[in-house]
Amino acid sequence: MKPVLTFSVSFIQQELKLISFTMYYILVPSLLAVSALFVFAIYPLYVYFRDEKGFRKYPAINCIAGITNLGFMYEAMIGIRSQKLSQLHKTHPVVRIGPNSLSFAGGEAIKDIYGHGSPCDKDKFYSVLAGTHFHLADVVDRPEHARKRKVLSAAYALKNLEDWEFKVADKTERFIKACEKACTAPLKPGMEPDPMDVTFDYRMFTNFFTLDAIADIGLSERLGFLDQGHDLCEAETADGKVYMTNYRTALDSTALAQSHLIWAYGWYNFNVWLSKIVSRKYNELWKLNEHWNNIVNRRARKRLTRYENGEKLNDFFQCLMEDRNGAENNLEWGEIVAEVSIMMNAGSATTALAMVSAMYHLLRNPHVMDKLRAELDATLSPDEVVVPYQKIKYLPYLRAVLDESLRMSPPTSFGLPRRTPPQGRSIGNQYIPGDTSVSISAYVAHRDESVFRDAEKFSPERWLGEEGKALQSSFVAFSAGARGCIGRNISYLEQTVLLASVVHRYEFALPSKTWEPVRWETTNFMMKDLPVKVWRRNLVAT
Repeated sequence: MKPVLTFSVSFIQQELKLISFTMYYILVPSLLAVSALFVFAIYPLYVYFRDEKGFRKYPAINCIAGITNLGFMYEAMIGIRSQKLSQLHKTHPVVRIGPNSLSFAGGEAIKDIYGHGSPCDKDKFYSVLAGTHFHLADVVDRPEHARKRKVLSAAYALKNLEDWEFKVADKTERFIKACEKACTAPLKPGMEPDPMDVTFDYRMFTNFFTLDAIADIGLSERLGFLDQGHDLCEAETADGKVYMTNYRTALDSTALAQSHLIWAYGWYNFNVWLSKIVSRKYNELWKLNEHWNNIVNRRARKRLTRYENGEKLNDFFQCLMEDRNGAENNLEWGEIVAEVSIMMNAGSATTALAMVSAMYHLLRNPHVMDKLRAELDATLSPDEVVVPYQKIKYLPYLRAVLDESLRMSPPTSFGLPRRTPPQGRSIGNQYIPGDTSVSISAYVAHRDESVFRDAEKFSPERWLGEEGKALQSSFVAFSAGARGCIGRNISYLEQTVLLASVVHRYEFALPSKTWEPVRWETTNFMMKDLPVKVWRRNLVAT
């Protein structure tokens, strides 16, 4: 009988193991499913209907945005979310874009959220995207921001424009050489260009311009993109491996991936990990993000070598390393790299978008182009090629054209998120509870009909005289308040000199009267390309 008993015990043990495995493979997935249901559905619905902050009274950008941040992530992935917001804000001053996020139309809300003295701090958005060290644009802590701005103010001071104008003039001359190579015969009146003559991508070359300019202004480095006609450049890994990669692709891919997934702050790192697994597209975008980091690393290390070799160069990097009296700032290397990164990013991308949008709007509005040319021709001689900044910086219609283009097509279009203080904050005529994400899209604010009449009409005249001065408080192309863009003076310098120089010297034409650019929104209002026909003006007869 003993062998039979042994068999029975062994059999029972195997059955118990089988039952245990079966229970494991049933219970664990079931528990995970129940947990997921609770986290992603039951709890968000509970919070939504509990409505502790009273946000259900506000219309949402879509049917799930008030329940989950997936709603705004969806809007970010499908197109230009600020356009949808703009339509909603025509009838609703406040729109809910997330369970704890509100969008405002503009007007008085601008100073309440972004103005000097506002108690609203930068939102978690910035710290989630920050690297090992904060840079000026993403630092949240106010004393730390003040310290950084004091260090960098010397670099971005208005007086430096005179010192750096020759670098902008150099890039303008190289841009003009590229135009000369693309020149074709004049277009006959009333005709559309031959497709074979539409050979100049104004979008690409303005981006080459700003990349070359900021590398020279910031790091005294000549990237040479305008000369070579492409953006292949050196990158360097953390272990010192140097290789070649495309600058624009790396930068734009990083912005695209981040702008899709950032809105669920607490889940951002998980979403990045998951996107790499489930999507070949996102996996490739995040690889390109590493290329961007390596491009920045290469720029910073090359410039550091020159500094360590004793070169005293008049650029942004020198201001990072030493104050105006030559005393070392003793910044950590990670902080220096972070500041170089935002300089190379924001210092090139947004200005290039401003430049290409200005040309697009001028070509869409020939009467405005004619009026701008009349102002320039009255100021400049026919033989001037690169226009001196001193001659044109106070031309009212030129500045009006730039500001109207920035109004219609703000390079940074999305709502820069801020966080209300713990005690809450009145924004416009609404009391908003504490610890709420609040924002105003520049695209939305600039289409507020109560401020900008005929907001969809490109009309530089609105910026002239006293009326134009009154509009400045609602103009947020460079944000507003203490956290406003520190590089706006450099941006205006580049925009003014390039636009005046090329409009004075050349004629341009779009591929057809019905041609429209391909646009999408990351944190910026992107444009794919702007193909144009270009030919020389007959300035002698002007």
